[in-house]
Amino acid sequence: MPERRTTNNKHAHFTSAVIGVVLFSVNLAGADDGLIAHWKLTNDCKDSSGHNHHAINHGARFDARDGASFNGTDTWLEVPAPDSLRLTDGNFSIAAWVHTESELDDVLGDVMSWYDSQSRTGMTLGLMNYAGVTSAQSNWRNVSFGIDSGRLDPEWTDCGRPGENHYVKSLVVFDDGLYAATWESGEGQRGHVYRYAGKTQWIDCGAPDEANAITGLAVYNGKLYAGSETYSGDGSSLPLSPNTNHGGRVYCYEGGTRWTDCGKVADVRSISGLAVYRGKLYAGTGTSGGWRGDYRVTPRTRGMYRYDGDGTWTSCGCPGLRVVHLGVHNGSLFGLSYDDGGFFRYEGRTDWTRMGPVPETTQVYSMAIYEGRPHVGTWPTGSVYRMDGPQKWTHCGRLGDDKEVMGMAVYNGKLYAGTLPRAEVYRYDGGTKWVLTGQLDQTPNVRYRRAWSMAVYDGKLFCGVLPSGHVLSLEAGRCATYDRAFPAGWVHLAAVRDVDHLRLYVNGDLVAKSATFESEDYNILNKQPLKIGFGPHDYFNGRLKDVRLYERALTDSDIAKLQLETTKAK
Repeated sequence: MPERRTTNNKHAHFTSAVIGVVLFSVNLAGADDGLIAHWKLTNDCKDSSGHNHHAINHGARFDARDGASFNGTDTWLEVPAPDSLRLTDGNFSIAAWVHTESELDDVLGDVMSWYDSQSRTGMTLGLMNYAGVTSAQSNWRNVSFGIDSGRLDPEWTDCGRPGENHYVKSLVVFDDGLYAATWESGEGQRGHVYRYAGKTQWIDCGAPDEANAITGLAVYNGKLYAGSETYSGDGSSLPLSPNTNHGGRVYCYEGGTRWTDCGKVADVRSISGLAVYRGKLYAGTGTSGGWRGDYRVTPRTRGMYRYDGDGTWTSCGCPGLRVVHLGVHNGSLFGLSYDDGGFFRYEGRTDWTRMGPVPETTQVYSMAIYEGRPHVGTWPTGSVYRMDGPQKWTHCGRLGDDKEVMGMAVYNGKLYAGTLPRAEVYRYDGGTKWVLTGQLDQTPNVRYRRAWSMAVYDGKLFCGVLPSGHVLSLEAGRCATYDRAFPAGWVHLAAVRDVDHLRLYVNGDLVAKSATFESEDYNILNKQPLKIGFGPHDYFNGRLKDVRLYERALTDSDIAKLQLETTKAK
């Protein structure tokens, strides 16, 4: 594993013991030092600290036992322009009880934010649940705590090439690691999965299938799942792979290089995307292999399938066009298509509703939830569009003069997206403005270069490219991430800005640290309201209680005591 921030592994696997916990607020003499706001959220959203930082309620519901409920769609709390909170370049701490469900039909969203997107100044604390990052569900229940004052690495860092691949098809965070799925196109080569080991090193986790690509990756029921694909290289204007073995199978990772076969999905050649929705694993199958003259895709082989266990994959039908990649938001599962700008909502059984076509688009490649709305990456105008309702799409600009937008992710308050043919990554700055952060692949004498896959890991944004097959990383501001699945049920979450680093705590235990920084470089003062249950990513989906804000850095013992003394088991 890479050299990383401190993680207490003995607390890595949390159990359901925290579910059903009864919480109560008490007056903690030591822990109240430096307390500048305390929203109990049992009957209202008033500040009980005595500093009068009362919130304005935008639809949250309160209960004396269960705290404030947020629907993930449009509810949040607003603390107007909190100048008196004095969050500038000094230390501060956030603590809250957070409740999420185990089965999700939405992203989890932001717990708290105080952030100005124009100047990229402020702080964010949220839970990352990213599906539709092209082929991957890249982040599953991971926590992100970041600060920024408009700072960005001057260039992307090369993190090496996993194996002999030419195409990083997926990046996924799982069990404190970053995993890459690859296309390896040579004679006798097969698609692999690799785990990042730091710097430019990757550990081979095996080649579960005879096919030349592993494409879809997702975390499901606490394990990593991978889908195989037959990929020719023709779609990227590269030499055809001599390995024509069909993919279309899904595997479960058992550690080391061991994989369990979870079955063949109908007679499809490719698993083009994986995502979890309402406790089930779904597979998109809309790619066809792509050998020249062999793009035939029948209705039977271009739809979506649900995993029902024991190798059984159940057809969820086809909306008339291919279902390739999959996204989840606001109670719905969406299918992204490479045909006619297709974007569809799954209605259950084998029924679909068309939400597009996306304007001036023939292929939809990716989906990210930013500021509460789905944004999609497209071909051939290299544009991003925001979905504002069925058949309602707003143009959010073109990324340079490139033709295709692929990997997308929200990272430390901003939306990032990758392109073809130059494999560039841009940051979205609102309206139709996109700012170039760098070209990630400069392989000469090729027609296409892709910035295809993205994931947020170890406080950084990672991107995998074609045709060099490298993975690169970028840091904007400073960020600490919890790279395991945040437990369902009631969990105590704390985030601390200390003099030169950030810290994250789950149930009283230190689980992550950021890279160090100079405190004077990060004055996060801005004129935006402080938001509870909303932020740059999405509205929070769950319940919050006993939310506290301090103008000092709580210590390990402070947080352990706070977590212990605000919990009372049944």
